[in-house]
Amino acid sequence: MPQTDLPLEELQRYDPQLPAPDDLWDFWEATLAEAADRTLDVSCTPVDTGLVTVETHDVSFSGFGGSPVRAWLHLPARALRGDGPLPAIVQYQGYNGGRGLPHEHVFWASAGFAHLVVDTRGQGSGWTVGNTGDPVGSAAAQPGFMTRGVLSPQDYYYRRVYTDATRALDVLREHPEVDGDRIAVTGISQGGGIALAVSALARGVRAVLPDVPFLCDFPRATRTAPGDPYGEIVRYLKAHRDHVDRVFRTLSYFDAAVLGRRSSAPALFSVALMDETCPPSTVFAAYHAYGGPKGIRIYPYNDHEGGEAHQQREQLAWLRSRLEVRTARPA
Repeated sequence: MPQTDLPLEELQRYDPQLPAPDDLWDFWEATLAEAADRTLDVSCTPVDTGLVTVETHDVSFSGFGGSPVRAWLHLPARALRGDGPLPAIVQYQGYNGGRGLPHEHVFWASAGFAHLVVDTRGQGSGWTVGNTGDPVGSAAAQPGFMTRGVLSPQDYYYRRVYTDATRALDVLREHPEVDGDRIAVTGISQGGGIALAVSALARGVRAVLPDVPFLCDFPRATRTAPGDPYGEIVRYLKAHRDHVDRVFRTLSYFDAAVLGRRSSAPALFSVALMDETCPPSTVFAAYHAYGGPKGIRIYPYNDHEGGEAHQQREQLAWLRSRLEVRTARPA
């Protein structure tokens, strides 16, 4: 797989001045205020996974419009917990992935964190299973999720997704065993883009771990990514030739490279230089625009899988230092 985007020395300078709508923050403040008027309506039911070092709970909470959103909450087994409330991390999912089965995604709980694995509404039938529907319809759209409601910010699919994602932090803050002042957000691909958006939209995010993030620099992504999911937008515009301006205006409200300008939490990015799903220039656009302290790990010979276990090792050391987490040991 050759490098098809800009060479690294140009990527390190690539900092597009993406336009932000004049009413961007008014739009999001109104959206989140409307969501906050609804009760969170959290349910949390223990699940027997057969694991002995991690306790798992089946979680449901009220997301955008009151729709239920499902998640798994993984906690270190009680015998492995130290004194005091736990630091926590919220994980958002890659495109068309769900929260998975209850014994999946137990790395962070095994490392001493409370770990909330959140479904993405309507998704979860591509590579891991989900259990959250999206009851909201849309006008004509390409198959997939990228163009659902794309002619209006009010109707766009990711307005619901980002709202759900910010509500997930409140689920952890209400949990009696979680330290609400030590919550990080993370995700790979789509999950990384959602994490960046949440870092700008939600209060009190302490750290951000966006891996090969999607949903960044839509104008360049749609011109350079050779396939899906950005290809869904391209095919839509191929048919709807008169919708170009309206589509990119809507996308500007949801571009993580635009929203991230308001973020202030420390962030550890990753990028893969042979990535054809999320072109590295779009990741660098988000990285350079990001408003808080930041670092980036570069994987020159990887496609969209990025750093995988190597990046996870980097994340764990980095996050422990930021959230002041000690290694969990048996009592």
